[in-house]
Amino acid sequence: MIIAKNIKKSFGDTEVLKGISASFYPGKTNLIIGRSGAGKTVFLKLLVGLFAPTSGEVWYSDVNFTGLSKKKKKAIRTEMGMLFQGSALFDSLSVEENVRFPLDMFTNMTRKEKKMRVEECLERVELVGAGDKFPGEVSGGMQKRVGIARAIVLQPKYLFCDEPNSGLDPKTALTIDELIKSITVENNITTVINTHDMNSVMEIGDNIAFLHLGELAWVGNNSEVLTTENELLESFIFASPFLQRLRKAATTNLKK
Repeated sequence: MIIAKNIKKSFGDTEVLKGISASFYPGKTNLIIGRSGAGKTVFLKLLVGLFAPTSGEVWYSDVNFTGLSKKKKKAIRTEMGMLFQGSALFDSLSVEENVRFPLDMFTNMTRKEKKMRVEECLERVELVGAGDKFPGEVSGGMQKRVGIARAIVLQPKYLFCDEPNSGLDPKTALTIDELIKSITVENNITTVINTHDMNSVMEIGDNIAFLHLGELAWVGNNSEVLTTENELLESFIFASPFLQRLRKAATTNLKK
């Protein structure tokens, strides 16, 4: 579990985060949503320690991550997996080498053990036989799956995903959502996802934190989104005419 306590962050005279407190639960897909400029990316970077808060604390279980030394923070970072927006694969490394990279960096496993673990992860994301290919030789969806395999290769307790569906077609995006969700549940991972994708919100939004202008404006789950009376969230979620119709239908059914 990850708990953010009254997180504030300023850059010069600009206050980006204005006292956010939120909890992210194991075995759940925890989403951070909001308009551009709401503070989502800054908040995610604070959670993983890439930024230090101006004030406030981030707790990993019963450990105050914010107050740790660099050495002790590194120990917790080995329990984190990261899926980046653009996959961030190394073009000069094969798929197998990309997935193996964290094992080379952070473990003393033998080459045989590393190969076995990489193969397990590639099988889990349905990329058996793709290990010898290079990132430029596979599709965008496959690159995302390679990124997921690399993110889970160290068997993390915490998984952070920054816009995992960016640049993907709707069908592939749904596949990536389902994969992240199933891996989260299977391994009881605390998964935190920064996303603009409303399909992700509706499909896998177990726990949703909605940010607005640097403040936490709403917390709930995907079933509660459709019937929200929060005007800020409503205007954000139901900008699409299709979702407006979906909400109207859901509200009508509840009244029957």
